[in-house]
Amino acid sequence: MTTVREPAVAGTFYPNDATTLSALISTYLEGDAGLECPKAIIAPHAGYIYSGAIAGEVYRKLESAHDKIKRVVLLGPSHRVAFKGMAVPLSTRFRTPLGDIPIDSECIQQIVGGASVRFLDEAHREEHSLEVHLPFLQHVLDDFTLVPIVVGDASKEAVTTVLEKLWGGDETLIVISSDLSHFEAYDTANSIDANTSRKIMALDATLKGDEACGCRPVNGLLHYIKTHHIKTNRLTIETVNVKNSGDTAGNKGRVVGYGAWHVTEESKQNIDTWKLADKQTLLQLAREAIRNPLEGGKNFNTDLNLFPERLKKQRATFVTLNMAGKLRGCIGSLQAHRPLVLDVAKNAQAAAFQDPRFSSLSHEEYQQIDIHISILSQPRRLPASSLEDLVGKLRPGVDGLIIKEGSRQATYLPSVWQQINDPGEFITELRAKAGLDPQAWQNTEVLTYTTEEFY
Repeated sequence: MTTVREPAVAGTFYPNDATTLSALISTYLEGDAGLECPKAIIAPHAGYIYSGAIAGEVYRKLESAHDKIKRVVLLGPSHRVAFKGMAVPLSTRFRTPLGDIPIDSECIQQIVGGASVRFLDEAHREEHSLEVHLPFLQHVLDDFTLVPIVVGDASKEAVTTVLEKLWGGDETLIVISSDLSHFEAYDTANSIDANTSRKIMALDATLKGDEACGCRPVNGLLHYIKTHHIKTNRLTIETVNVKNSGDTAGNKGRVVGYGAWHVTEESKQNIDTWKLADKQTLLQLAREAIRNPLEGGKNFNTDLNLFPERLKKQRATFVTLNMAGKLRGCIGSLQAHRPLVLDVAKNAQAAAFQDPRFSSLSHEEYQQIDIHISILSQPRRLPASSLEDLVGKLRPGVDGLIIKEGSRQATYLPSVWQQINDPGEFITELRAKAGLDPQAWQNTEVLTYTTEEFY
């Protein structure tokens, strides 16, 4: 029998007219979606005039997977009903002005039982923390089923157990619903929310209710990431934005904080496996880009129309020149900002003629160089509180490493592990390269990436 959970806050938290609602969400989704589709997101659940723009910043990142995500696991806090554990509905569909969403009853049966998860329609009937996300999901995704979970008095371990059962693959999206601090003065809220953001980025699963009303589902997600994905198939969490109602539609006297974060899987960050023909094309392009100025050319034009679409996607690359087994130049990009073929050509020329460690490459040396091309994945923040902590998380031979502190930064490509195979020494040498104190760590930002290399 079909039973429908009717919308409780349509017309108050968001428009109850489908056309108006869809148009409003479209404005929130405007902007760059980025290259990666998240596996999980944390997003706010206030009225759209207050938090809709912040939510939109993270929801637009799902657009590239609109036809791939088929199941959404949505967890949010209970605001109206006090109960132990977590609650799932008996309803078979959830309704919004944009239509009905089918409930994934099979998945719900996987988690119901024991003391942690039970059927409790009462917890869902008036709850807004899940409902306000539904129109965003309907607007961004194609057809999908929903696993709605209201989290009551539940431990982070209990939430993690649910995530273990429902995590799935690319077909499954995890959405955690939470606002941040409540009814503080503007500056006080900014301070509290900034600290909460730091804890989330550090996977510190000790958030309290005065820091995030959805602290229990958020802590469960952070605990899951920390316990399951530190060493293998790792996940990384990134801050999208943190604001409060004083920045959007409210006054600055008593504000509510809102934040958005996205979690990506390393498997989603892996670069393409390049065909042999693609590798040969890129290596030939790099060599021609270097030869052109040596033979008197003033401008080397890379005609994008001559290359297949896969080689015109924005990618970050490094080009390394070796001669007689020794480094002769290396220049690259850490962030994708131009087409792959253009990035390779520009970096090849820079490695040959602009690396400050070497004089410009001569025509004689050109005949002897070997060219190595590294195509980078998107760098990911890696929470690390100390040198020892980072040593335990790095994967020798696999991870490229970026160290940032203030205006200083440096990177080692994964290939550097061939010369420095000890993780502690690898990190210490990189800090020295960046001109940083090898022991100081308080303000250090760490990012890792992988590469596909060929020559």
